[in-house]
Amino acid sequence: MRSPKLAALELRRFGRGKLPRAALVALLLLPLLYGALYLWSFWDPYGHLDKIPVALVNEDKGASAGGKKIAAGDDITKGLRDSDTFEWHEVGAGEAEQGVEDGRYYLSLTMPKDLSKRIASSSGQTPETGALQVRTNDANNYIVGQISRSVFSEVRSAASTKASRSFLDKIFVSFSEIHDETQKAAKGADDLESGIGKAKKGSKDLADGLKDAKKGSGDLASGLTKLDKGAADLETGSRQVSDGTQQLADKVNGAAGQALPFLKGNKKQIADTARLVADSARGVRHNLADLVKAAPVARKGAHAGSDLLAGVYEKRCEQAPVADPACADLKKAMTAAADVATVSDDLDTLVKDEHGDLKLMDSHLRTLQTQSEELARRAPTLDKDVEDAVAQINKLNKGAGQVAAGARKLHTGLGTAKTGATKLDTGVGTLETGANDLNGGMFKLADGSGKLAGGLHDGVRKIPDYDKKDRDQRTGVMADPVQLASHALHKAPNYGTGFAPYFIPLSLWVGAMVAYMLIAPLNRRALALGASSWRVTLAGWLPVAALGLLQVAALMSVLHWAIGLQMLRAAGTIGFLCLVTACFAAIVQWLNAQFGAAGRILVLALLMLQLTSAGGTYPVQTSPGFFNALHPFLPMSYVVDALRRLISGGGLGPVWTACAVLAAFTAGALALTALAARRRQVWTLDRLHPELSL
Repeated sequence: MRSPKLAALELRRFGRGKLPRAALVALLLLPLLYGALYLWSFWDPYGHLDKIPVALVNEDKGASAGGKKIAAGDDITKGLRDSDTFEWHEVGAGEAEQGVEDGRYYLSLTMPKDLSKRIASSSGQTPETGALQVRTNDANNYIVGQISRSVFSEVRSAASTKASRSFLDKIFVSFSEIHDETQKAAKGADDLESGIGKAKKGSKDLADGLKDAKKGSGDLASGLTKLDKGAADLETGSRQVSDGTQQLADKVNGAAGQALPFLKGNKKQIADTARLVADSARGVRHNLADLVKAAPVARKGAHAGSDLLAGVYEKRCEQAPVADPACADLKKAMTAAADVATVSDDLDTLVKDEHGDLKLMDSHLRTLQTQSEELARRAPTLDKDVEDAVAQINKLNKGAGQVAAGARKLHTGLGTAKTGATKLDTGVGTLETGANDLNGGMFKLADGSGKLAGGLHDGVRKIPDYDKKDRDQRTGVMADPVQLASHALHKAPNYGTGFAPYFIPLSLWVGAMVAYMLIAPLNRRALALGASSWRVTLAGWLPVAALGLLQVAALMSVLHWAIGLQMLRAAGTIGFLCLVTACFAAIVQWLNAQFGAAGRILVLALLMLQLTSAGGTYPVQTSPGFFNALHPFLPMSYVVDALRRLISGGGLGPVWTACAVLAAFTAGALALTALAARRRQVWTLDRLHPELSL
């Protein structure tokens, strides 16, 4: 009898009576318990987080910063209530703590009292970080705690970003303020540069004016020196004249009684003396005339220098927008020039005040000269005019004394004027040197002010001036500068789709395992007929493989139409699962055929090893080394990888690899089962009396 016919006879047994039919239905539906029920329960847990009760505690008192009210706690609370994340319950701190402890709430989120205050401190002297307080209880549910860490990390990031935007906005506003102030400074530097330019021109004018003033003060000092020398000569001459007239008067008066005899005996001496007096009077009159002419000229020159310095000082120091650095030296020069002008005024005043006396002196000198000349002319006949001569000589002596006193006073005044003029000349020379230094410094200052103005204008162009739109854009970027550009290749739409490649082979393995609890791994009829080992093997494998195909059809129909599993390659998935169930049936058949009752335990143990090393939940690399070592040697590892590509998409390389591996496992398992069937055709005491029976 052929193997397919033997397999059909094996399946017909399930049609005899209600219990066998029920058993067959149970075999067909058993994978649904593992595959469909598990996936249904895990299908979309993240889509139902809004049903998880979570305590929300808002103790934030708010704060103020920059004249604005900050209520970070209220903002976060509103954002959470408006979201679909968790079922939020606003409660007090005590109730939240107790609720997390007794399981009424899976976790709690608390905004502390100083949350807004700490966030606002970013603009103060001592910035602090705000902290959201999360309380979890893994005794309630460990996975919820893991989910909450991800959710609250996003909440914290959003709160930090909002606080950073506020802080950065203040920085950009400060940039604008600095830009405006620098612009004002640049304008001030332009004004300074303009003022210094005028000051530079003024300093040059000052230097030129002081040069002229130096020449004038030199001329004044030289003229006053000459006048002083002339006054000295005048004083000496007038004193000599006075002494001579005094001697003459003494002699005349002493010899008045003897005038005639004396005159007769001294006519020549009297004539010579008279001529000497006439010559001296003529010289004194000449010097006196020079003094009268030079005094106004000296006064005019002194006042010209003083007025020039006063004008420069007023222009450079009193009217200038920026005070001249040489104002102190200018003031000293102006004061010295004023002193010289005062001395020249005194001299001129002296000359003018004594003008009448000078004229009188000149008249006396002229008279003295005339009389002396007349005396010299009339000396030979003086004996006749003794009385008149004595009177004239006494008068002459008196006038000569007055001339000597006036000359002495004039000499003293000119000496003071000469000293003042010398000081003025020295001071003006010092000022001229300082003015030249000032002029050079003003050129450097003008160059520096130009560089300052240029630098400030460059700074204005470089300092950003952001408007509100720019600030909003830039604060948004800087507050959250790195965005996660997540691009998922072949993304699974939900949690269940992601786990389907893991639970589907699990359910098919369990289906094969239970099938061989009801169907013998080796067909007894074929063994009794002495059929070949391959025919016996196929007769035991084909019924379970056929049931496996029905299990695949039932399982995938429920997953697709009832639960909603969407497969990118549906036909490929179904075909591949047919190969999977055939492979699993062959492996389970061999274990049962080879090891008998113990094989059922080995089937279960092999299932556990495959589940832990297949990488169906976490990547296998995260598992201990033992499971990493098993991973490439077990069929379910290849099944999980292939189903992921068939259901969610991706390259088919792992699918073809899995097909080859499963075909090899199937062929190998059937070959090993055939060897076991051959041994089973020989009866032994162990088969008659097995050590273990299940």
